[in-house]
Amino acid sequence: MFRRTILAAAAVVLLGAAGPGPKAGGVEVRTADYAFSYRWPSAVEAVPALRARLAKDQDAVRRAFAHEAADARREAASDPDRPFLPHELSVEWRVTATLPGWLSLSQHISVFEGGAHPNSGFDSLVWDRKAGVERPALDLFTSPEALDAAIGAPFCEALDTQRAERRGQPVNRASGDEFDACIAPSEQTVILGSSNRRTFNRIGILVAPYAAGPYVEGAYEVTLPVTPAVLEAVKPEFRAAFGP
Repeated sequence: MFRRTILAAAAVVLLGAAGPGPKAGGVEVRTADYAFSYRWPSAVEAVPALRARLAKDQDAVRRAFAHEAADARREAASDPDRPFLPHELSVEWRVTATLPGWLSLSQHISVFEGGAHPNSGFDSLVWDRKAGVERPALDLFTSPEALDAAIGAPFCEALDTQRAERRGQPVNRASGDEFDACIAPSEQTVILGSSNRRTFNRIGILVAPYAAGPYVEGAYEVTLPVTPAVLEAVKPEFRAAFGP
């Protein structure tokens, strides 16, 4: 009953509901317990099946978040030393690349659940226009290990360059500190990009806070070119979608 009351009392704004031109989609909801937003770009609105998939995810994520916020308020009510702070969740899908046969998206997440600071994370998907199905970016490669072998060395070099800039000193991978270690790109969020609008010729790696450094360093993003080694790691049936 409590959960139902939250949803009924919510101030809901449907994004892209009015105005000329291409419309983005999603929803913004604010209650006494939480603020929630879930957005996708206008490119998604042009793909009904993908729009339906994200709308379904939006509803499920919102309801789960509302339930967690309600639980947190009830727990805070029984502990005077733990004041309740409204929770916040923002989910935004962005276009990474639009190709004749593909739509590549990245997801950017920010969440605050009453702790010392908000947290953030990433996700991605690739929409296969010809097959009309969603494909995780990694599914276009023969294996995560094959992708790591193709881009692992340049990825770690680029990541270390960024870490050194933020820390003001070189990264020593032999230090034994987990935040100095090289990490597998396939274990992060892989996104497929394009600078020519014809083929995927860029691979992006989105690294969330804590994965490659302490929270204060924030997230990292590394972009690498599609090389012959990368092409070898792509499944044969998808190789035509990739190029330099």
